[in-house]
Amino acid sequence: MAVELNHTIVAAHDKTASARFLADLLGLEVAPEYGPFVPVQIPNGVTLDYMDTADSIAPQHYAFLVSEDDFDAIFARVREAGLTYWADPYHHHPGEINHNDGGRGTYFEDPNGHNLEILTRPYGSGED
Repeated sequence: MAVELNHTIVAAHDKTASARFLADLLGLEVAPEYGPFVPVQIPNGVTLDYMDTADSIAPQHYAFLVSEDDFDAIFARVREAGLTYWADPYHHHPGEINHNDGGRGTYFEDPNGHNLEILTRPYGSGED
């Protein structure tokens, strides 16, 4: 049986601005609005479908596995945007990146408080 994640809905107070924020940082495109959603398609085929809500938003975690070169480019955009970043998901190590599993990773928040992560090695794939 083949099971793949196809899409997930991401709650936002401004779906267009939130989709643009993610797409700009990751170097991706915002797809045309589809029904109530503004999608950002990740190169592996998964789509993050941003949808407006007036309710409070429970922050979610979205991790993006990237190449070393893409990490450099994305991390540069994070710093250029003046975003606070952390080496850990609990935000105990601000202004740092991690080197988990012999790679690099960092966390930062989107405008809705979602915890975004970029990492160059999947967890459990190498040395700490």
